[in-house]
Amino acid sequence: MTNKRIIGFDWALKKLLRSRANYEVLEGFLSELLKDDIEILEILEDKSQTHHLDNFNRADLKVENQKGEIMLIEVQYERAFDFLYRLLSIAPKAIVEYMAEPDIHENITRVIFVNILCFDLGRGRDYVYHGATRFVGIHYHDELLLNDKQQQYFGRQSPREIDPEYYLLKINQFDDVARDTLDEWIYFLKNEEIKDGFRARGLSRAKEVLDVMNLSEKECRAYEWHIEEVRYQISMDRSRFLDGRFGGLNEELNEGRAEGKAEAKRQFARMMKQNGEPLEKIMAYTQLTLEEIADL
Repeated sequence: MTNKRIIGFDWALKKLLRSRANYEVLEGFLSELLKDDIEILEILEDKSQTHHLDNFNRADLKVENQKGEIMLIEVQYERAFDFLYRLLSIAPKAIVEYMAEPDIHENITRVIFVNILCFDLGRGRDYVYHGATRFVGIHYHDELLLNDKQQQYFGRQSPREIDPEYYLLKINQFDDVARDTLDEWIYFLKNEEIKDGFRARGLSRAKEVLDVMNLSEKECRAYEWHIEEVRYQISMDRSRFLDGRFGGLNEELNEGRAEGKAEAKRQFARMMKQNGEPLEKIMAYTQLTLEEIADL
């Protein structure tokens, strides 16, 4: 049987999966990843940036697990090579705003960041990495644990069970052999395909919701435009890499290449402008100034 054409997860994350009717898809993904029964209670939005939602392949979620514990989870689809710098320096604003509310901290048991990486990050054999903060003594090399009262209050033994956790999914590292239900999700994230025999939680609903044939004509045009944006960005990243690798070999060639890239940016900005994209988005994608965009 021919497999259906499935919408890419990055576009679905910011367009389709925010609907309560489609929560089942993200709930399935998180349940398989965390080996838990996850229910989404609400999607948290950045109060000051809701009108720029299209700029982010990200969802900030308030969820409940099978123990009744409340957790905050960010799911983000990443293409940027400077990801680690931003991971360390920028906290999701929606989560920060939510945690600033009175009496919130007592109710939140875990904060988890799930990052789907479609580029090669670092070196390592695995394709799913988990990280958490551990406090280890520099003299006795013991791990800092909570005292009895703190363990009773938090229901945890160490600070690393309270501090934020990170999951890095290096989907390009996956060898396309689905050994378990989480691997079925990784296969889908990498290949944008759901095989008929897959049984992971959420994939059946994803196959229905993310079928390209179910898009309206307007949604289909928007999705095709998104694909072209992604291809352009990948091409730009590759060009920057090659420029850096072979830079200095021929100064005149570099100058010509720079002018060609500048013209490509202007052309891309014209296309985005003609399609009614917000100026902030055009500036972010092309690095052109407001004045340069206005002159196009």
